[in-house]
Amino acid sequence: MVVTIDVHQHLWTGSFVDALRGRTSPPYLDGWTLILDGEPPYPVDPQDHADRDTTGLELALVSLSSPLGIEFLPPEESWPLLDAYHDGALALGEPFGVWAATCHSEPDPDRLARDLDRGCAGLQIPATAEPDDRLLDVLTERDLPLFVHPGPAAPANLFAHSGAAAPAKAWWPALVPYVQQMHASWHYFHAVVRPRHPRLRVCFALLAGLAPLHSERLIARGGTNRGQVDQSFFVETSSYGPRAIDAIVRELGIDVVVNGSDAPYATAPDPGMGTAAAHAIQVANPRRLLTRKAAA
Repeated sequence: MVVTIDVHQHLWTGSFVDALRGRTSPPYLDGWTLILDGEPPYPVDPQDHADRDTTGLELALVSLSSPLGIEFLPPEESWPLLDAYHDGALALGEPFGVWAATCHSEPDPDRLARDLDRGCAGLQIPATAEPDDRLLDVLTERDLPLFVHPGPAAPANLFAHSGAAAPAKAWWPALVPYVQQMHASWHYFHAVVRPRHPRLRVCFALLAGLAPLHSERLIARGGTNRGQVDQSFFVETSSYGPRAIDAIVRELGIDVVVNGSDAPYATAPDPGMGTAAAHAIQVANPRRLLTRKAAA
């Protein structure tokens, strides 16, 4: 049996569903209809969050759905939802692991430390959050990774200058705001965060919005990091397939590409590069992302 690691899944437990149903303003659940700011009502399939087939999975990391906007709520609203998420996800048992989530409207490093010490694999933040140095210091002290995930879709009209409305399509947030967020986050972390946190391991969801493929344009506009691959900046494969993965590997090499499915919204892709490459992406690279280094 082929064994894989999946660093990106979403699984809502009963405690988290109950917490969302207890709200009357976004984000909240009306029955099984999810109501968010900036996105159309979304009918959630309860089976997506029921028992999931984990055959062949060495580890599946559960992630808070950052597009819900929970991390940006006032602390008195954010923390009850985050506590419900942590309590439910940490109780799932093997092969599931958990990305911690935290409040960004009023960051609390001590509370993050307690959640990580409960057994979380690292911290997830929305790509739209300002990376707080105090939170990143907590990760560095514990030698745990950061996972950057798309945040809430921007409600602003991208075409306001022309008078046109954004298309009312279910795929629009995933194809436009989410990709833009990841693209911006990739470049921001290289330019601003890395100099301040040289030992931090970071994984960017959805291949960082394909931002690494723009290196030629970066160089043309004054950037200098082409060919200088940061071996601690990983990119995760969710919602992409062999063509995009191949292009990223050509730019960054295979050692920083890690397997993620974004289940239940997508499935983990077959990289289409043969057995050795599949093992690197699905097992070896995720282990390197998640494994603490031996003390010097």
